Amino acid sequence: MTVPNTPAGSTPGPDPFAPPFPPQPPVRAKRPPLGPELRIGAVIVLAGAVLGVVLGLLWLWLAPRVGYAVQDDHILYRDPEGEELIGAVGVFSLLGLALGLLTALGAFLWTRGRGGGIAVAVGLAVGGLLGSVIAWQLGTHLGATPDLRAHALSVGNGGTFDGPLELTAKGALMVWPMTAMILLLALSATFGKREPDRPPYWEAPEPLHPGPAQPGPLHPGPAQPGPVQPGPVQGPPPAE
Repeated sequence: MTVPNTPAGSTPGPDPFAPPFPPQPPVRAKRPPLGPELRIGAVIVLAGAVLGVVLGLLWLWLAPRVGYAVQDDHILYRDPEGEELIGAVGVFSLLGLALGLLTALGAFLWTRGRGGGIAVAVGLAVGGLLGSVIAWQLGTHLGATPDLRAHALSVGNGGTFDGPLELTAKGALMVWPMTAMILLLALSATFGKREPDRPPYWEAPEPLHPGPAQPGPLHPGPAQPGPVQPGPVQGPPPAE
């Protein structure tokens, strides 16, 4: 746009109604590399498997056993109204609850600086479930034999023995991973790393690489007279 009354040969300044800078193309956020995420998830799963061995040994040590007695070639319960089976499930659930809290807190503190990620949640879920299965199988195999008849023959008539360790409620296997997931979600929502808020849409972004300032007025100044063109000089009109 040309400003009126602009002297010939002068360079007009920038358009005052034009935007202050050209629009910049949108910048796509860089995705983090996949290798570190997989390593973090694998370490958490491996830690869950190791802690599963600890859980199995603790369950074998603390869980109550069902007692049996041999009388007249019959295998009878020592306490028909006992709650050893429920107690074994309860001990397994409480140990899984404690390990779920421990693993979630440790994983959150370890990955808090980098913002966590889906690998932490998946690692806790898979590691907790794997550790629970390992503990269940380890406790049942290291305990007494499930063959009650062979055990009764070994102790003889009038003898007593403890039965095998059993996990009658398989839902206890989910206590560890569920506890870890819930605690991780709560910790991430309360103390997790926050991303900076984006500016509102009505605010124009600043130029990434500002160019050199262009000379010229932003607003047109007063009109200046042009050069006088030579021509015949006219005198006063003749007197009548």
